[in-house]
Amino acid sequence: MAISVLITGGTGFVGAFIVDAALSQHPEWAITVLDLRLPETPKSNVAYETGDVTDLTLVTAIVDRLKPKVVVHTAGLVPELAGRYGRKLRNRVWGVNVNGTQNMLTAAKAVGVEAFVWTGSCCAVTDDMRYQYPNVDETWPTSTTSLIYGESKAAAEALVLAANDSSMATCSLRPSVLFGPGDHQLVPSIHHCIVKGETPFIIGSGDNLWDVTYVGNVADSHILAVENLLSKEKTAAGEAIFISNEQPITFRDFCLVVWKEFGHFPPFEVHIPVAIAALTGLIAEWVTWITGSPITLSRGSVLDAVGIRYCSGEKARMLLGYKPRVGIEEGIRISCKEYAQRLKANNASQSKT
Repeated sequence: MAISVLITGGTGFVGAFIVDAALSQHPEWAITVLDLRLPETPKSNVAYETGDVTDLTLVTAIVDRLKPKVVVHTAGLVPELAGRYGRKLRNRVWGVNVNGTQNMLTAAKAVGVEAFVWTGSCCAVTDDMRYQYPNVDETWPTSTTSLIYGESKAAAEALVLAANDSSMATCSLRPSVLFGPGDHQLVPSIHHCIVKGETPFIIGSGDNLWDVTYVGNVADSHILAVENLLSKEKTAAGEAIFISNEQPITFRDFCLVVWKEFGHFPPFEVHIPVAIAALTGLIAEWVTWITGSPITLSRGSVLDAVGIRYCSGEKARMLLGYKPRVGIEEGIRISCKEYAQRLKANNASQSKT
């Protein structure tokens, strides 16, 4: 008998990969996607519903009609870099990430959903930029006072884990910084450093380790989580689990590999003390605000660039049997190839106008 699975945010960056992983690994599942809009190319073997998870009445009606056995709730709002380090988008981010999650939990409980897998974030812990996070595990506390995204993810995760009971098993997956085909934040912002002539500059020592995760690996972790919550053991129920590529890398090395894929090598290297970089970031914030150019350097991005943020993968391996399929270098190659095609298409489009 087919298992009905509802995937929210299924046309987005992470959600689309989860849909593909589900179709590939479990063709017997009946997949329905709930998102704000239909994809450009809908899949014939996927059903689609349009709607906003912040609308409780609409969400309740859709979930009641579908009565899924599983909900994978990946719909969320990640602030663009320009809004990541400020507070202006707090209400909007909170509305989608926290209130939207509560709506999905309420609707799922009402119809007897058995398994609820939520796409959380490592930022629930690591967005408090006062601290460094070397090899953190799930015993580290979440932070209620951090950047707006981390705050929202910590609050929503608390709701998800509190909803776990004998009738509905829930878990939270905490991916680290994501990259892959369709990425609109990480690889594009690193690539733009080439255009702005910023590639020679290294903030601080440049040897701080952090986690990045290929989006296809994150999709795999969601399928494993669903399988676990539907099993007799349900060992992941009520758990928060870090997901990464299990290959900590320095921020500088990650950037160098990305730039290499575009044929760029910094002509020289200059180490900039963190204090001076922070001042430069403040000036850059004003310049980008005045000129309207994409932001690549700010005080917040300086702290991000020198932060130590990588996690232990032991719990993911133990509970889910998770193992990254795509390594960092292969993932970067795939990501940069897709982004280069995107840039080429955009340039061709602009030349016609």
